Parts: sequence; C-alpha cells; structure tokens
Amino acid sequence: MKFLLFLIVALSAVISNATVYFQEQFDDDAWEKRWVESKHKSDQQGKWKLTAGKFYGDAEKDKGIQTTQDARFYGISATFDKVNTEGSDLVIQFTVKHEQKIDCGGGYLKIFPSTLDQEDMHGDSQYAIMFGPDICGPGTKKVHVIFHYKGKNLLVKKDIRCKDDEFTHLYTLIVKPDNTYEVRIDNKKAESGNLEEDWDFLPPKTIKDPEASKPEDWDDNEKIDDPEDAKPEDWEKPEFISDPDAEKPEDWDDEMDGEWEPPQVDNPEYKGEWKPKQIDNPNYKGKWIHPEIDNPEYEADDELYKQEDLSAIGFDLWQVKSGTIFDNIYIGNDIEEAETQAKDLFEATKTGEKKMKDSQDEEEKKKREEEEKKRKDEAEEEEEEEEEEDDEDEETPEPEADATEDEEEDKETHDEL
Repeated sequence: MKFLLFLIVALSAVISNATVYFQEQFDDDAWEKRWVESKHKSDQQGKWKLTAGKFYGDAEKDKGIQTTQDARFYGISATFDKVNTEGSDLVIQFTVKHEQKIDCGGGYLKIFPSTLDQEDMHGDSQYAIMFGPDICGPGTKKVHVIFHYKGKNLLVKKDIRCKDDEFTHLYTLIVKPDNTYEVRIDNKKAESGNLEEDWDFLPPKTIKDPEASKPEDWDDNEKIDDPEDAKPEDWEKPEFISDPDAEKPEDWDDEMDGEWEPPQVDNPEYKGEWKPKQIDNPNYKGKWIHPEIDNPEYEADDELYKQEDLSAIGFDLWQVKSGTIFDNIYIGNDIEEAETQAKDLFEATKTGEKKMKDSQDEEEKKKREEEEKKRKDEAEEEEEEEEEEDDEDEETPEPEADATEDEEEDKETHDEL
C-alpha cells in the first residue's frame, strides 16, 4: 500500500512539473491580438495572413500565419511568462511549410529574453535560442541551432540538413539538464549529442604546451633517397625529337619561308625526370606530436543547458520569395506532450495534405497537356490554311498580256470605222 502511494505521489509530481510555457495553433481570428508586428524599417516589413495555404490535410487545423510579399523582412513576436529552465527539459517545436518552392529565405524562430522590444524587433535584437530551417540556393539547406552564451551567438558545429520541398514539416529541439540535446524532423531523430562537444561554449580542455618544441635532431621523414642508387648513363633523352617521317614540302621556298625544320614529336625513348628510389629512413622517429597541457582558461560548466530568462517567441526573417506558413508552436518541458501534439496536429494531416497536392498537380498537368494540344492543333490549322491559300494562288491563271493588247487594238479599229 505504501509503495502504491509512493508511485501515485511520484506520478503526481511528474505531472505537476509538466508545463506548457507557450503554444499557438492559430485556430482563431484573435491571433493578431496575441502577436505584435515589428515596426523596425516598417516600409520594408512584409505582411502576414492567416491561411491553410493552397493545399492542406485539414482546412482548419492547418491554418497558420503566412508570409505574403516577396523580398521583404518579416518580424512578429508574442510573449509568455518568464521561464527559467533550471533542472528541466526544454522543448521547442513548430511546423514550417514552404509551399512557394522557396529559393532563399529563413524558416526559423527565435526565443527572446524579457528585454525584447517587440515593436523594434530586428536582426540585431538579442535572442537566447534560434532554431529552424534556413534555405538559400543549393548550398544552404540546414537547420540552425544557435545558443546565446556569455555575449556570443554559438552555431552548432554539425551540419543538420533541413527539408526543402513544398510540404509541411515538423521541427523539434530538445535540450536536457544533462547537457545533451536532440533535433527531430517530422518527429524522427535527425541529430543528437552533447552541448559542450557540438558547440563552442567553452575553450578546449587542453592546449598545446607553449614550452614544448620539436627537437632539432628529430627526423620525421619516413622515407629517404637511396644513397647507393645512381642514374643510368643512358637515362638522359630529350622529351621531343624531330619527326623522322616528316618531309620538306615541294613548294617550300627557303628564301620566302625560311629554313625548313621538321615538326617535333614525343620521343618514345624519353623516360622523364630521374629520381633515386626511396628506402626506409633508419633515423626515422615517427611524426612528432606536440604535447598538450591542461588549459588554464578552461572552466567546466554543468549548466550549459540552463536558460534563465525566456520570455518571448518571434519570427525575424528575410525572404526573397514569400509563401511560408508557420504553425503548431509548442514551448514547454514535456517531451510526451510535444510528441502528442506532433501526432495530433502534424501526422494526422500530412497524408491528406500530400493527397490534395498530388491531385492539384495532376489537374495542372492535364490542363497543361490540354493547352499544349490546343496550341498544337491551332498551329496545324494555321499551317493547313496557309497551304490552301498557297494552292489557290497557284491554280488561279494570270491574265494574258497579248490577249489584252489584241482586244484593245480591235476596239481602236472599231472606233475608227
């Protein structure tokens, strides 16, 4: 009985610690009251609209905010109660849909401290975490995971590939109190590891000993020239020789054309530059390795994961081609809740979204084929009409000039009579 009571208490503690810091599914028209658009460089700020896009799995569930103007900055943010992640997981999750076949533009979000000025949010506004996909041309298609730490923005050292198609994709970042992390795409692990190893939070634990240097007599050449090897006496042959089959042209004039010289051809006896053969170096000591010592500037930090001030979420982007839809934002400390939302809000609609897109593509394909057939038929009709006109012109006899002249002469004779 006591054990059962202990389990109930423990389970209650776990449930009570599960907290949603912020979530947004853009499921009502009041979203504009919860979000604040940046006025920084307002003439260059693009407009947002609520939409499920051109294709979707559920017309209501799939509604999100979409960028609508090309070559614009986009800045919009929402606040939540200040969060300190000490001792707990941090989960950041949202969906991105680049239905415009994006060629260059961001699809990431930023988590800000409470110092954010929402109406002046811009690219230099200090953030705590930046996470999500970024695409620009064929060379940049990656997931950003950037942490702000002691005045620096630190980029992940691993290359995490993002999705670059037109469908909705789910991006999840999990940061744990043991200083480990995991990045998921479409609810599947894409990358994981240790914060200290995969970001430059801290200086290296060891450094090269500044007092150490390679001894002057250290021989690190594994091979050397064989001192007993000598170049053969018949080695030296020219690389090119006169073509023995060439003959002076019969019409060659030495006075006009100069002295005739046969063309040069490769010398079949040419052996190239001679080099002595290599042998093992008897004095070889191996590659010299610079000894290392503990770095006096290294100081361990067991709380790299901890964020002491998370208070706002924002999209601070530049897009060359607009059309990206953001939705299903979750920020909290409950991995299971994030997984549940992933299934209910993403996985439940992705099949329908693809089915609708495939149907639209098929319709567009048929339309293109019909238009192409129509253009082809019209071109053939025009060609046939032109051929018929040409045939008619050929069949119509031209008036005979001589006959006309005879008629005029007869008329003049008649008049005279």
